[in-house]
Amino acid sequence: MSPASEQPPPAVFAAKLAPPVRRVAEVRRVAIADRMQRGGACKLVVVRAPAGFGKTTAMVQLREEMERQGLSTAWLTLDRGDNDVSRFIAGLSAAAGSLQLEQGDNVLDALAAESGPFALFFDDFELIHDSGVVDLVREIIERMPREGRLVIGSRSLPDLGLGRLRARGQLLEIDTDALRFTPVEASEFLRLRGAELPSQVLEAALRKTEGWAAALWLLALALQQPGGSPEFVARLAVSDRGVADYLTEEVLSRQDSETQNFLLRTSVLRHLSVPACQALLPLADCSAMLARLERNNVFLSPVAGESDLYRYHSLFADFLRAQLARRQPEELARLHLAASGWYEGQGRPVPAIDHAIEGGDHPHALHLLQRHAPTLLEEGRMRLLDRWFAAIPPTQLAAHPMLQVIAVWACCFTQGPWKAMAMLESSGCARHDDPAVQAHVRAQRPILLSMMDRYDEARVAGEAGVAESPTGQSFADSVLFNAMAHIISVLGGRREAQQFLEDARRAQRNSAFNRMYTETVEGVLDLREGRLRQATARFRMAAAIGSHQGAYLHANGNAWAGVFFASVVYEANDLNAAERLLNAYLPLARDVGLPDHLITSHRLRARIAFHRGDVDAAFQTLAELESLGHVRHLPRVVASARLERSRMFVLQGNGPAARDELQRADDPSVWDAVARQQRPAQEVDDLFIGCLRLDLHFGDAKSIVSRIDAEWRRAMASERRYRTLKLRLLLAMAFHRSGDRRRAIDEMAVALREACREGFVRLLLDEGVALAPLLRRVLAELEANASASDPILVAYAQGLSDQFGPPAFEEEGTPGDDTAEALAEPLTAKEVRVLQLLAEGYSNSAMAEKLFLSDSTVRTHLRNINTKLKSRSRTQAVAMARRLGVIR
Repeated sequence: MSPASEQPPPAVFAAKLAPPVRRVAEVRRVAIADRMQRGGACKLVVVRAPAGFGKTTAMVQLREEMERQGLSTAWLTLDRGDNDVSRFIAGLSAAAGSLQLEQGDNVLDALAAESGPFALFFDDFELIHDSGVVDLVREIIERMPREGRLVIGSRSLPDLGLGRLRARGQLLEIDTDALRFTPVEASEFLRLRGAELPSQVLEAALRKTEGWAAALWLLALALQQPGGSPEFVARLAVSDRGVADYLTEEVLSRQDSETQNFLLRTSVLRHLSVPACQALLPLADCSAMLARLERNNVFLSPVAGESDLYRYHSLFADFLRAQLARRQPEELARLHLAASGWYEGQGRPVPAIDHAIEGGDHPHALHLLQRHAPTLLEEGRMRLLDRWFAAIPPTQLAAHPMLQVIAVWACCFTQGPWKAMAMLESSGCARHDDPAVQAHVRAQRPILLSMMDRYDEARVAGEAGVAESPTGQSFADSVLFNAMAHIISVLGGRREAQQFLEDARRAQRNSAFNRMYTETVEGVLDLREGRLRQATARFRMAAAIGSHQGAYLHANGNAWAGVFFASVVYEANDLNAAERLLNAYLPLARDVGLPDHLITSHRLRARIAFHRGDVDAAFQTLAELESLGHVRHLPRVVASARLERSRMFVLQGNGPAARDELQRADDPSVWDAVARQQRPAQEVDDLFIGCLRLDLHFGDAKSIVSRIDAEWRRAMASERRYRTLKLRLLLAMAFHRSGDRRRAIDEMAVALREACREGFVRLLLDEGVALAPLLRRVLAELEANASASDPILVAYAQGLSDQFGPPAFEEEGTPGDDTAEALAEPLTAKEVRVLQLLAEGYSNSAMAEKLFLSDSTVRTHLRNINTKLKSRSRTQAVAMARRLGVIR
C-alpha cells in the first residue's frame, strides 16, 4: 500500500473502537438506564443532545449495564473520515469483531444473522453526512435481528427514517431533557470532584446551566483552582456558550503560563502523543506535561488501550482553538504547518494535507498535493481529493495546472460531468502548453461528454485524443482508452471497443481506478452478449478493486462498477444482496449523475420495492428519478422513469394508465438515439419493448409477432443476445396469448434453455404472472419426457414456477363468466379498498401500514373476500372482482 492510501494507524484506530476512559468517579444515570430497560424490543436507541450534555458518558454506562446483563457489545467512535464508505465499513468490521459473529460475506450480513443478544454503539454520528454511509446505517437498522440494538450518539437528528421506527415502537429517544442533571445528580457530580456547594448556590448553578454536564464539569474545575469561590456562580451568563466560555476561561486563566501555552498550541491536534506535541513545542518537556495533565485528571482523556495517546474533551478543545485564534492568530498557521510536517515525516500525507489546509497554509498543501495527488488519483480517492481542492482558493490552484486537471477528475467522479466541464473550461488548461496537462484535457473531454449522454460528440473528441496517444501519462491514457471503449461500444463497434480495452490495460500500470474502469466496460460487453456469469465475475472484481478491507468488498464508493454489479445480482434474484449494494451505490450514482447508472439504480430499487408489495416506495423512487432527469436536463432519464412506471401499471392490470404513461415516455429525441446506439440501461428496457408489452396485455397479441421478428434479427446481427433473449420471451408470450400454444411452448423452451445456461432469472420473473401459465406448460412437457430432459433445466424451470406461487384460476385459462351473478353478500367498503390495493400489488404488511390496520386484520379481510367471491387465490379474487365491476 502506498503512503497516500494509508488507513488510520493502529493507535488511532484503537481509539475508535473503545469509549473514552474516565479516570474519576461518575454519577450513575439511573433514570437513563431505567428508560433503556423500559424500551422493550427497540431496534434503535438515539442519544441526542448538544455538545457537553454527557451523551458519550451515558452511552458508556448503558454499554456497561448491557455487558453486566450478558449482552455482547461493540463500539465505534466516528470521525469525518468515516464519510468514505469503505473506511466506515472497515471501522464497522473492526468494531464488530468483538461480537464474535458468524463469518459471512460481509459484516452487514453477519450482524443480520446474529441470533444472540448484542448492542452496537456509534458515537459522534453528527459527523456523518455522506448519503452512502447514512444509507448503510439505515440498512443496519432495518435488518437488525430481534436480539440486536443499535445505539447512536449524535448532536443533531440523524436522517435515519426515525418517524417510521417511532411509529412501529422500534425507537427509543434519549434527548437533551433526559440528559440534564437533576439536583441530586448535580450535587453528587460536584461532590465527587471535591466541589460541594450550598443548596441555594447549587440551585442557582442548575438554573444557569440547565443541568448541562459540561458546564457543571467546568464549574467544578473552576472551584478547584486557587481563589475559586462559589460567589462567581451569580455571574454566569445565561446562554450555553456563555456558560462554557466563562467557566473555561476561569479554568484556563488559573493555569501557569507554561500549561496555558501547551494547551493552546496542542489544541490543533485531534490526538495527542509526545512526538506530535513535541513537533509543535520543540522546547517544552511534552512528556512531563502530558504526564502531569493526565495525573491531575483535568483536561485529557486517554485513549483506551494506548498508554501514550490522548485527546481533549471536545467542548474544551473547541474553546482552546477559539482562544488560540483570538490570542495568537499568527501562530495558527505555524502550528498547523508543524503538525503537517510531523505527519509528513511519519509517512502520513493525508493528515499532513488536512493540517496544511486547516491552518490556511494553502501553498504547503499544494506542495504536498503535487507529490501525492497523482498517486491518490490512480487509487481512485476522488472524494478525498475533491474535498481538498474545494478548500483551496481557485486563484492559488491556477498556478498549478496539473493539480487543476486532477481537480477536474475528482469533481467529475464526485459531483458530476457538468460541474467538471465548467471547471475545465474556466481553468484555461486546454490552452496550457504542458504536454502532460494536455494529455489529461484530451482524456477528460470525451468522458465528460459521454457522461452527459452526448456520445457522438464524445467520439469525435476521443478520436482527437487517441491521435495524440500514447502521451506517457498513464492515468490519462488509460482513462482515454477506457472511455473510448465505452463510447464505441455504445455506438455499436464491439471489436473496436475490445481493442481499446486492451490498450487501456497496457497503459494503466498500477491504477486501481483504471483497472476498475476496464473490467466494468468489459462486463457491460459481456452482459450485452448474454454472458451473465462472466459479466457478474467482472463486475464483482471491478467493485472490489481498491477496497482496503475485505469485510465488505463492494462498498468502496465505486458507483461506476457497483451499480452494474447490483444489476446482475438482482438478475440472479438475490434481491436482498442487490438492495444492500444499492444502499451503497445509488446515492453515489445520484451525486455523479451518470444517466445509465441513474436509470439502472432507481429502476432496480423500484422493482425490488414493487416485488415486496411496497408500491408506494416503488412509485416514489420513480418520481425521484424523473425529477432528477428534469433538474439535470437528461431527457433519457425522464423518459426511462415514465417507461418503468408504465411497466408497473401493466403488472397492476391498469391498461389506460399504462398507455398514458407510455405516451408520455415517447420522446423521439431520446428513442431515436437509443435505436441507433446501445445504451446499457436500455438494452432490454426501451420504448419498443414497452410498446410490445402493452399490446401483449391489452392489445392485439398477433401484431407483436411480426414486429418482434425484424427487431430480433437486428439484435442477433449485432450479437446482442441479452436483448434477443428478452424478445424471444415476449414472442413466446405473444403466441400463447394469441392461441398458438404449440409455437408458444417451442419458443419458450428455447428461451428457457438459453436463460438457464447463464442463470437469468429476473428477465423472466419481471414479466409478471402472465408468464406463469406458459412456463408451467413447458415444465409439464419437460417432466413428462424426463428421460430426455436436462435435469438442470427442469430444476431451473421448477424454481421459476415456484416463484409465481400456486396456479391461479385465470392463469390456467378457465373461461370467465362475464355475466357473473351479483354477490350473495356484498363486500364492505374496507374489503373493496383491500381488493384495490391487492390489485395494485401491495403486500399484506404494506396494506396494513397504508390502511392503519394490523397484519392480522388484513388477513381477516382477505379471508372474507375469498369467501364472498368464492375465490381460491389472491389473483383469482382480483380477476373476479374486476369482472363484477367491484374494482377497476
